[in-house]
Amino acid sequence: MQTKSETSTVNKKQVSLKKRKQTTFALEMRKVKKYRALVLMALPGLLYLLINNYLPMFGIVIAFKDINFAKGIMGSDWIGFKNFEYLFKTTDAYIITRNTLLYNITFIILNTAIAIALAIMLNEIRKRFLSRIYQTLILLPFLISMVIVGYLVVGFLDVENGFMNKTLLPMMGLESISWYSETKYWPWILTIVSVWKGVGNLCIIYLAAILGIDTEYYEAATIDGANRWQQIVKITLPLIAPVITIMTLLAIGRIFYSDFGLFFQVPLNTGALMPVTNTIDTYVYRALINLGDIGMSSAAGLYQAFVGFILVIISNAVVRKYNKDNALF
Repeated sequence: MQTKSETSTVNKKQVSLKKRKQTTFALEMRKVKKYRALVLMALPGLLYLLINNYLPMFGIVIAFKDINFAKGIMGSDWIGFKNFEYLFKTTDAYIITRNTLLYNITFIILNTAIAIALAIMLNEIRKRFLSRIYQTLILLPFLISMVIVGYLVVGFLDVENGFMNKTLLPMMGLESISWYSETKYWPWILTIVSVWKGVGNLCIIYLAAILGIDTEYYEAATIDGANRWQQIVKITLPLIAPVITIMTLLAIGRIFYSDFGLFFQVPLNTGALMPVTNTIDTYVYRALINLGDIGMSSAAGLYQAFVGFILVIISNAVVRKYNKDNALF
């Protein structure tokens, strides 16, 4: 049995804890009121994230069902992993997986290297007006629709009226090339288009990271006699390494996804080019259009997301082992 003094002490502790919680809640509410303008600004983005990214996760169940529109999603029969079997037993499974992986690995390496080089060069431009112009020109392709990019490529590679066949190749004394029937050229064409379109966005991100470096580091290095190349190697690259790591990890997370517009719109969905342009995304799209198989499409999407998640976890663990500060989590 508790004595009166012990009961009184317990009651005081409970009251103290209750007051502390009330105080904490009041402080949190004050913070919300203080930053309510920022909260309201963030609200549309959070709602979009919820509606666009989280609510569709309910569709995961479709990957394990034989969808019957008359019965609805929940009423359709469960078929386990048969949709995944259909995806991987096809004769094209190896080709689409190979293309998706090899293209994305190439894009990650080239885009990262070229974006860093461009960001460093832009940082060396001292005239603000010229720097803004170059930044705009570099970023502009990223903002162009892939449909327009597809037509630009046609303008260059059209068999009869394209710039390459009508102007450039005759100037060099070479014969015209049937670009849309020759598979050997397209790994190069798709890589060039991907780098041209995507490198600008990465470049601006890395440039922002470089501009955030304290200039005192460079001043001290200059006093010590370091040249520009030594400053880049010893100061710039190590200090933007966390940003490079994060962007690379995010890219690895989407290594089983492909830019649908790049692989479908740019080659104009040409059948002769499918051995080098068919990826998981374009294959699923064609299967969905031709067969109407929603279950297989959902299985492919779940497979891509799961593999991407595993790759991010593994890559982050490797980075964390060598440098915890550079890891995502």
